[in-house]
Amino acid sequence: MTETGLERAAAVERVERLVDIVESERMPVPVREVWVYGDIALGLDPVERLDIYLTKDVLMRDDPDQEDEFRDSHGVKGVGKSVRADWASEYPDYLRANANGHAAPEQCLAAHLLSDADDAPIHLEVCNASFEDNVTQRLRGAQLRGDYTQLLDPRGVCLWADGVRSEEAFRKLRESELALPTLSAALEMLGMDDDDAQEAAREVHAWRSDQEGVTVRGDVV
Repeated sequence: MTETGLERAAAVERVERLVDIVESERMPVPVREVWVYGDIALGLDPVERLDIYLTKDVLMRDDPDQEDEFRDSHGVKGVGKSVRADWASEYPDYLRANANGHAAPEQCLAAHLLSDADDAPIHLEVCNASFEDNVTQRLRGAQLRGDYTQLLDPRGVCLWADGVRSEEAFRKLRESELALPTLSAALEMLGMDDDDAQEAAREVHAWRSDQEGVTVRGDVV
């Protein structure tokens, strides 16, 4: 890690390890896609902030009978409902709750997948929608609110989906072969006019520059 971010090779290696874990270990909820976006997709070195996007399934039925056990032992509600009970039994150290005391899938995923991240500049987005669908949803919401800080940078690359790793995408990522536009230009391609796209890009960059260490955001569409 450098003073201004992660060395590019280290950032790519970290994403590779994350995909390895998703493939080989039980997750708190089913994971369908792993994307990266922003600085790492642009080929920057160092990577000022490593942005990772996970598409997960909402856990509908698991083992709610174990909820009382984990509420008593860990003070966390919702195990067996919002996160898998067998995962919580195997990885109790990664169990995390939101402010209301309920198991938080995005926080559990971050604890499991980024357990060695310490204060590395990494942002993890977790949503039930695919990356491309959420890009348009978040853009629509940002335009309605007039707040662009929560925009999802559309310049992303899918590294793993439904159990299949894209070796070609990883190769292009390692060799910085992805040709992507500026953020404002990417937003214009999604239908924003020039002035709004420029303003949105400035707000997104300002928000990102204020973040430190590992940050996590969960979203349901």
